[in-house]
Amino acid sequence: MFFGIVIRMFYREHGVPHFHAEYQGQVATFTFDGQILAGCIESRTAFRLIQEWATLHSAELEANWFSAKAGEPLERISPLE
Repeated sequence: MFFGIVIRMFYREHGVPHFHAEYQGQVATFTFDGQILAGCIESRTAFRLIQEWATLHSAELEANWFSAKAGEPLERISPLE
């Protein structure tokens, strides 16, 4: 969580590797390079922060995706400051 943005990853999901971001009740799904797959985050600032965070942590996101798929615990990823 950073700047009111909650990031989640669900281990039972299929398809393209992705994470979910929620901000003020709005939810969107993003790829690890920050591209939106589904949903909507209307705040341009929150959207930009999510993209920046994803770009900075894409390798960690990918590692967590494979850990989740293997039923292993996820590593905490640093928030933006």
